[in-house]
Amino acid sequence: MTEEKKKLVELKNLNLVFNKGKRNANKAINNVSFDIYEGETFGLVGESGSGKTTIGRAILKLYDKDIESGEILFNGVDVRNLKGEELKKFRSQAQMIFQDPQASLNGRMRVKDVVAEGIDVNHLAKDEDDRTKQVERLLKLVGLNHDHLTRYPHEFSGGQRQRIGIARALAVKPKFIVADEPISALDVSIQAQVVNLLKDIQSNNGLTYLFIAHDLSMVKYISDRIGVMHWGKILEIGTSEQVYNHPIHPYTKSLLSSIPSPDPISERQRTPIVYDPTAETDGQDREMHEITPGHFVFATEAEAEEYKKTATL
Repeated sequence: MTEEKKKLVELKNLNLVFNKGKRNANKAINNVSFDIYEGETFGLVGESGSGKTTIGRAILKLYDKDIESGEILFNGVDVRNLKGEELKKFRSQAQMIFQDPQASLNGRMRVKDVVAEGIDVNHLAKDEDDRTKQVERLLKLVGLNHDHLTRYPHEFSGGQRQRIGIARALAVKPKFIVADEPISALDVSIQAQVVNLLKDIQSNNGLTYLFIAHDLSMVKYISDRIGVMHWGKILEIGTSEQVYNHPIHPYTKSLLSSIPSPDPISERQRTPIVYDPTAETDGQDREMHEITPGHFVFATEAEAEEYKKTATL
């Protein structure tokens, strides 16, 4: 499936270090490579501090000075080289939905002005009337209405604020959206609504998503392919079905084993798998190996051969 599609985003051997040259230097991204194809949702999962959000922000050129080496290509062009009008055009093509819907919205601005920020910056409205019509269309798209135009963000629930954030991201008609844990701050009853909204918008507008989350079951629901991160490295990449139903790397198995079951009998029988990360620091040379078609795992040559013996197609 992916071979027939065009690569929209390409990460090639990306290394990113915070506070480089200082005593508290932190290598947040370690030699990461993966592709995101047009029209797909690439899910990125892992525990807090694994580097998921850092990758999302690096793609959007928000951590440019911290990148040590590697390439980030968008439509075949390295975003690190973009300046002036080219950078402005890229900003309109790639947007972000933030994790905290309250902190990401300016509480002093009315909703119509929050959503219209991108429209104003990129001069996408002919006049004030056209600007209002565009904002109304965007609010309707995310399930809000005309009455919400003049309200302030604090007057909305968490789910509604996240919808406003989605409308703001869509205002400049982007091709690619980084959704940085867009449901983690929401009630469980609202999470499914927001995810279904994102799926509908993607279907109707041909968008491409990088969907970042902790919840592997939710990522499986929305994603075409999934990348599993730990300590700044990608440990496994495959389709949602491959990663969820046929995990290979011990860390992926550990993540899956920690998902609670809604069935009390199954939950009592569930045994979490404890992951031993010392294998990642044993000094052996590891890289991504294709274990089954489209299913890659970070391993040594010997480990890859063992994985191939036990892998399920």
